[in-house]
Amino acid sequence: MTLERDHISHLLADLLAAPLLKFPKKGERLVCTTDRGVYAVYGADGGVEHVGNTPRGKDGLLGRLQDHLNGNSSYTRAVHGGDGACLREGYAYRCLVVEDARTRVLLEALAVGTLCPRHLGTWFS
Repeated sequence: MTLERDHISHLLADLLAAPLLKFPKKGERLVCTTDRGVYAVYGADGGVEHVGNTPRGKDGLLGRLQDHLNGNSSYTRAVHGGDGACLREGYAYRCLVVEDARTRVLLEALAVGTLCPRHLGTWFS
């Protein structure tokens, strides 16, 4: 158990050290891997708004981030009224490829608990 916990902690450090990439402007394409993984979305003010993973979907991280841009996610519906296009205005993301499903879920949970994204629980109020 300790080895797994240490591994997940190291993966969180890797996620936080990953490049901070801006969402593309209108007319530009999102460039990201189609591998599965964990990601964090940063607001225009630099604070973490959302942490997620790719439990399903054929396009992995690219598909999930596109879902957010297109307003097809609970995050964009709850926080941005379904207007994912607002992410093109100064929002950014970090992502880390994680192939193993259990590891993805554990990393997402640790990232949520550590980064305290602003949207957490907004759809329950």
